Amino acid sequence: MKISIIIPTYNEEEVILTCLESLSKQTIKDFEVIIVDDGSTDLTIQKIKSSSLERYFPLKILSQKHLGAGAGRNLGAKQSKEDILVFVDADMTFDRNFLKMLTKPIISGKTKGTFSKNEYVANWNNIWARCWNINEGWKEKMRHPNNYPDKQKVFRAILRSEFNKVGGFTPGGYNDDWSLSEKLGYESDVATNAIFYHKNPESLKEVFKSAKWVGKRPYKFRILGTIFALIRSSFPTSILVGLFKAVISGQFGFILFKIVYDLGIFIGILNYLFFKKGSK
Repeated sequence: MKISIIIPTYNEEEVILTCLESLSKQTIKDFEVIIVDDGSTDLTIQKIKSSSLERYFPLKILSQKHLGAGAGRNLGAKQSKEDILVFVDADMTFDRNFLKMLTKPIISGKTKGTFSKNEYVANWNNIWARCWNINEGWKEKMRHPNNYPDKQKVFRAILRSEFNKVGGFTPGGYNDDWSLSEKLGYESDVATNAIFYHKNPESLKEVFKSAKWVGKRPYKFRILGTIFALIRSSFPTSILVGLFKAVISGQFGFILFKIVYDLGIFIGILNYLFFKKGSK
């Protein structure tokens, strides 16, 4: 089975070449890469075009206006003719055997889609990246909590026939990763030893932007859930939770992190509440 790797990009000029160079070192070579640029205003596309990475794998570059990652992945999938779709982000890098191990359960017929629990924080030395883990309750140096289950709603790889069966993702922002599983009626299975590295936000500006993106979404229990989320991200709550977790973790920069993160969540909620636009 051949593989199409789909990468949505939005102002990723600082990381995209590192991602692609990492893919060029994979132990399996039978794959194509489809870049879907989501309306970047920086040099993302120019950097890709000026590189010589096409000598390692077939490379397609598509463009759309700023519609979000879900819409970008759908566009990339439409342009793919290979058997397996693999979805990665521009700020990821990969172990040499990542593709081999991620797709092995699919190729062997054991499952229709996979994800990996071997997701490490690529920038652990950065204080704000570590604070992100504290805030999420994730395991040290990993991008998931302890006792992470062997089935998840997020697909990292899936048969293209299954993806097409339900029309792909439902674009909308923070929750669009889960929409594929909900439409299919089943979850992805863990692929062992599919090791990759993913950056956490590493500046307060990035923390704010990411939190605002997380906040711009519908909440459970509708208006009651939204009100609860606003209270949880309010300034007094930020101070109390930030101070408590800073003392517990010994990372006192977390107080500032929590204020910035919750401000992003708060503004994101208000944007969604009043303008009814999902995150992009």
